[in-house]
Amino acid sequence: MKYILIFTLLITTVLSCQNREETQFSVEALSDDLINLQGDSVPFKSILEKHNGRTVFIDVWASWCKDCLKGLPEVKKLQETHPEIDFVYLSLDKSQAAWKKGINRLKISGDHYFMQSGWKGALGTFLGLDWIPRYLIIDKEGGIKVFNAIETTNKKLLNNLK
Repeated sequence: MKYILIFTLLITTVLSCQNREETQFSVEALSDDLINLQGDSVPFKSILEKHNGRTVFIDVWASWCKDCLKGLPEVKKLQETHPEIDFVYLSLDKSQAAWKKGINRLKISGDHYFMQSGWKGALGTFLGLDWIPRYLIIDKEGGIKVFNAIETTNKKLLNNLK
């Protein structure tokens, strides 16, 4: 009986974490420093402030990620059909050189940043990253409208692009 209770609690915890839907970024996530294309350190909060008053589509990706590359043509289509939305790409590449090479090779336009703290940094931990690509939609007021989409066909993602 004791093992059944422990197992049930464990499964409930795992499932609740996977379905977590945040509406605001944590102070720690906002303070995480990313690297811009010029090599400067930029707090995530500044990246969001740069796009204040606009809807933002965030794509957490890496140039080595097969699923990211598979989803990229659809992200580009969304970008074409929604020019009113700002597209921000957060890379989990293994190096800045690989990240920049990937942007150029794949011809990805948008606002680009390298997540130097990686999967386990403050932003990655807040997002609960266990898979990429990961898509988020941030509304014009800076609230998180879509927190946990991993496909561009996600209904909540598509509904929040309108």
